[in-house]
Amino acid sequence: MTLGSRLRERRERLGKTQLTAAKELGISNVQLSRYESDDRKPEPDLLGRFAEYYKTTADYLLGLTGDSTMDGPAVPTSSAPAAEAAAFEEFMRNPEHGLFFKDYLDAPEARQEEMLRFWTFLREQERLRKPGRNPDE
Repeated sequence: MTLGSRLRERRERLGKTQLTAAKELGISNVQLSRYESDDRKPEPDLLGRFAEYYKTTADYLLGLTGDSTMDGPAVPTSSAPAAEAAAFEEFMRNPEHGLFFKDYLDAPEARQEEMLRFWTFLREQERLRKPGRNPDE
């Protein structure tokens, strides 16, 4: 597989249109089309953005490995217990709650971990609140 075909495969795997992916990556649809058709090669910094956006590695995109490695769950489990990550994902999928973390699923892994830590902090603060206490205190 070529770089272009791997870019297209990853985009389609995430269910993104070329137009949506280009907009979210901050490039034009024409540019993305040229990369996917192997008419152009991305600069190293853009290659890194592609890898992050498509939740894979630059090595995979370049064909240096056949292992895309970052196909795991959307919720990062490396810095949080699995139960906490699962509870966060359940909370986030609730339409009323998910708006707060609407960018979570498309965020880079580091941002996802930051959002998970913030949510964990909020849950802990809620747990420590005394019953009957005014939440504005």
